[in-house]
Amino acid sequence: MINNQLMNPDRIVVVGGSNNLHKPGGKIVENIIKGGYSGHLYVINPKEDEVQGIRSYHNITECPEADLAILAIASKYCVQVIEELAANKGVRAFIVISSGFSEESDEGARVEKEMIAVVNRYNACLIGPNCIGMITSRYSGVFTSPVPRLSVFGCDFVSGSGATAVFIIESALPKGLTFSRVFSVGNSAQIGVEDVLEYWDETYEAGRSSGIKLIYVEKIANPDKLLKHAASLIRKGCKIAAIKAGSTEAGSRAASSHTGAIASSDLAVEALFRKAGIVRCFGREEMTTVASVFMYKELTGKNIAIITHAGGPAVMLTDALTAGGLNIPAIEGKHRKELLAMMNPGAAAGNPIDLMATNTTEQLFNVIEYVDKKLDFIDGIIVIFGSTGLIDVTETYDMLHRKIQDCNKPILPILPSISSTHKEIEYFLSKGHINFPDEVLLGRALTKVYNTPFPADDKIYFEGVDIPRIRKIIDDTPSGFIEPSVIHELLGYASISVVPEGVARKKKELIQLAQKIGFPLAIKVIGPVHKSDVGGVTLNIKSETHLVAEFHRMMKIKGVKSVLLQQMITGMELFIGATYEPHFGHVILCGLGGIFVEVLHDVSSGLAPLTFNEAYSMIRNLKSYKIIQGTRGQEGINEERLAEILVRLSSLLRFATEIKEMDLNPLIGNSKSLTVVDARIRIEK
Repeated sequence: MINNQLMNPDRIVVVGGSNNLHKPGGKIVENIIKGGYSGHLYVINPKEDEVQGIRSYHNITECPEADLAILAIASKYCVQVIEELAANKGVRAFIVISSGFSEESDEGARVEKEMIAVVNRYNACLIGPNCIGMITSRYSGVFTSPVPRLSVFGCDFVSGSGATAVFIIESALPKGLTFSRVFSVGNSAQIGVEDVLEYWDETYEAGRSSGIKLIYVEKIANPDKLLKHAASLIRKGCKIAAIKAGSTEAGSRAASSHTGAIASSDLAVEALFRKAGIVRCFGREEMTTVASVFMYKELTGKNIAIITHAGGPAVMLTDALTAGGLNIPAIEGKHRKELLAMMNPGAAAGNPIDLMATNTTEQLFNVIEYVDKKLDFIDGIIVIFGSTGLIDVTETYDMLHRKIQDCNKPILPILPSISSTHKEIEYFLSKGHINFPDEVLLGRALTKVYNTPFPADDKIYFEGVDIPRIRKIIDDTPSGFIEPSVIHELLGYASISVVPEGVARKKKELIQLAQKIGFPLAIKVIGPVHKSDVGGVTLNIKSETHLVAEFHRMMKIKGVKSVLLQQMITGMELFIGATYEPHFGHVILCGLGGIFVEVLHDVSSGLAPLTFNEAYSMIRNLKSYKIIQGTRGQEGINEERLAEILVRLSSLLRFATEIKEMDLNPLIGNSKSLTVVDARIRIEK
């Protein structure tokens, strides 16, 4: 859909170009000229003979043929102008800056559809409407400022919001980030974020294309397309960071289970990004800091050495890194003594390595060299160095420049004195480096990058999952909640263990079941959604007398016509849920049961089908993961079995899209086994 006329036009016409630099049409012309566009530039403006030194044509008929048209005119004229330019002037690429379309009214939406119909009829492409334009190495077709410095190895950036694109650029420039291309897609009437990703993927050349992609999106129209091309780019060596704004609870879904109450469209986005290998960000500064991390050598391990001349920032950085799962290992023994010998009295070498304000550039050089060459257990180095007022930091920053290039380990610089040493920092940035002015933002960004998994494989796990029998059950079962016996059968065909149980409607059936299953037992009502809320659960029943008494009591509860009798098992409680999100597919949730899911909402999400790596990642990203491992003498859960259940369940769901909601709560297990104790599954056909 994106064509060469859009990306590399030899002839551009600005419709609505102006001498007034306070109007979009005027600023676009100015930016194209200042950007050094070497092709032919035309302007159409019926009221001007010349615009910023360029001849202005009064109408389309007078204007020469062109490749790309940038429209900065009222929305009501756009359809007619596009038709004339496409039919008579050979234009096959359009950027519509104008607003007043689908973002504004139903009439605007109608006009937008009409405009796209015209564009499609001529096999042309269109960016916008309601956007700021585009920036490529060929032209700067935007009406905003600043226009960033471009580099082929800078960031490729696509945004669904023009204003946000400008603010993200504003955040990036002081850090030293450069850009390769900027796409502002506005209403995405024809070309959206996913289409830009597709273009990046299909035209990517290792060593010649930008390896860093940034995305700001408010609506994911085609999750499968985004997943396909983002994962493909990352497998080719790219790194991607994205903000998905507008996260809300999922529509009007009834909270018929824990899954229904917890699941949201945002969890679907979280699962999609993790599956694709995208680093998810939640703000402009976070995104540009993550992009800055991308610019440096990749961290291949968890162990970080912090070299500083200021204790406070080092402590805050340590907190941020350890909170994200990275390590600041102690430096002891011989290494500690040798480092101390390089520094002034009073310095510290335990990690953080604090040279104090009296250090010299030579001392900092020697410490960096030692950590890089002698400390094999260190994977990366962070240097905090601002103005001390005691030495010339230009010399220090020049040394940092050389060490960043020469060292085997990644070195990330925190240069916080952006006011008092702004000239020195500019010199450092001019060498092609990026600065991290804030240690906490860097710590959080670095842990996000390190913890984001590589794109998942797209293979589906079938071992022990009987898809034909699963499909038969789904086909034969009406819409609504599935009976417990059918759930048993369904999960059994996915090789997922379910606690021995049975349904009783009468006392005789109850006693026969109890004798078959064996005491102790649990009895639960069938009917009410939240059993505990109506007194519909009794555990650890050890006698027939107690069982019969509970049966009679429960049968009097409103809406109860039968009870579920289960073997009583003990162990740690877990929760697995799944919900079907339109366009995304099934989002699978997992976490500890009880207060962890009900109150703390400590859950991880994944998108079906899952790989084993994804399942392990979900488990290990839980805040309660240490409990799952076993803590304070308590036996942990069989992590391999939990991952296997998640993967098997995801394969089942991949071929049963009629399942709209699933709640396995609880699963009870230990280091040897894991069994589903209670399950609710709702089908919608």
